[in-house]
Amino acid sequence: MQALNVILVIFLIICAIAVERTKDLLSAIIIFAAYSLVMAVLWLLLKAPDIAMTEAAIGAGVTTILFVAVIGKTRRMEK
Repeated sequence: MQALNVILVIFLIICAIAVERTKDLLSAIIIFAAYSLVMAVLWLLLKAPDIAMTEAAIGAGVTTILFVAVIGKTRRMEK
């Protein structure tokens, strides 16, 4: 079980770095949603199911939908 926690934390770090370095906003949102889902799994493994459900619903669900909606209302400007 300890190895799984370490792997998930390493994945979280990789996701955080990838979001920061990604230029495409939609890709960053997808990576951020994956980050939130893994964080929800970690909360579940830490025996905090209430926080895990909140993270999954708000972090991966509502926030992702809001970000995609905002991107849909903007124009792409290529530099």
